Amino acid sequence: MAEAQQTAQSIPGDLIIEPVSDKAGRAAFVDYAYRRNAGDPNWVANLRMEEIEKFTPGKNPFFDHARVQLFLAKRAGKVVGRISAHIDELALGQPVEKGMGPGTGNWGAIEADDEAVARSLIATAEGWLRQQGMHRVLAPMNLSVWEEPGLQVKGFEHPPMVMMAHHSADYQPWVEGAGYTLAKKLVTYDLDIRKIYPPLIQRIISSGEKNAKIRIREVVLKDFDKEAAIICDILNDAWSDNWGFVPFTEKEIAYTGKKLKPLVHPDLIRIAEYEGEPVAFMMTWPDLNQAQMRINGRNGKPSLLGWIKLALWLRKPRPADMRVPLMGVRKRLQSSRLASQLAFMMIEYIRRAAVTKYRGTRAEIGWILEDNQGMVAIADSIDSKINREYRIYEKAL
Repeated sequence: MAEAQQTAQSIPGDLIIEPVSDKAGRAAFVDYAYRRNAGDPNWVANLRMEEIEKFTPGKNPFFDHARVQLFLAKRAGKVVGRISAHIDELALGQPVEKGMGPGTGNWGAIEADDEAVARSLIATAEGWLRQQGMHRVLAPMNLSVWEEPGLQVKGFEHPPMVMMAHHSADYQPWVEGAGYTLAKKLVTYDLDIRKIYPPLIQRIISSGEKNAKIRIREVVLKDFDKEAAIICDILNDAWSDNWGFVPFTEKEIAYTGKKLKPLVHPDLIRIAEYEGEPVAFMMTWPDLNQAQMRINGRNGKPSLLGWIKLALWLRKPRPADMRVPLMGVRKRLQSSRLASQLAFMMIEYIRRAAVTKYRGTRAEIGWILEDNQGMVAIADSIDSKINREYRIYEKAL
């Protein structure tokens, strides 16, 4: 973590903003989110140990290529808000037209008791970014674009699926009131997976099944590290022209694979091969949040019995709804008929497994950039509907 370049900052009134620089500060940073959202029935308490790890240098490989400073807001010694300010060195090297680029910093993980606290935290994060030489903010990012990007503005009436954010509806006017304007919309799609797809889609799938050059296979669990590397290689290629893209590093690939391995079920993750070459993938996870809401309590600290229940659920997650966080087709095949055919085949095979083996009833696809025409067309063709919207904002410093 970058060293704080300022001491505790006094704000008009009784509010103090302090930079976090130690283990106790990171614990307070994480714990405030549980307290702030304790009254929201749709907020999901992730495991506290994983949240601590997320914001710890040396644990999360994001810190290997990012400068990060956490801040806490306090009144009379009590934490009343938090925010992270960070600069991703890999993002600085991306073309400006893709959203990031030179001079662009970020803030994220914002939580606050009230608007005055939120505005003071945002101003503090902006000040830190200016000190670091940034002239533009793209926010919120928590922490990278691959984790929980954007501020939720739609879909508050139901809990998020695994690794999706859930924010207070208060935050949108507070952020926009601080001078931020819309940069990009991200959406998720809800799908009833019990429904059979339209005849046209079924014909496309059937045609692909007759093509000897196409093979849709499950990942091989005993070779998971190798499979994860294949998927991330396709991902970095497939997403490289997308707005907001920042490449995964080798350490992040290994870290993410290890962290998510308990959610990996081979029949829910498919790799498409064409003439023996891996050219596409689709990743699906059972919705861990359904279990966490029952087991983790409101503080992310399961009891011993809770840990046992969580382990049992991870082994046999059913009934379980599904989230499709990532899919991709190598760039040279995009916009081709083959690309959409491979996508529909993977979707159908995973849908069958989700319904028959995991007794799932619905799936959530996304996030998806609102102007990603290819993915939006696929989502529309299988009769899915937007159920949540997130916004990424920008502001000149």
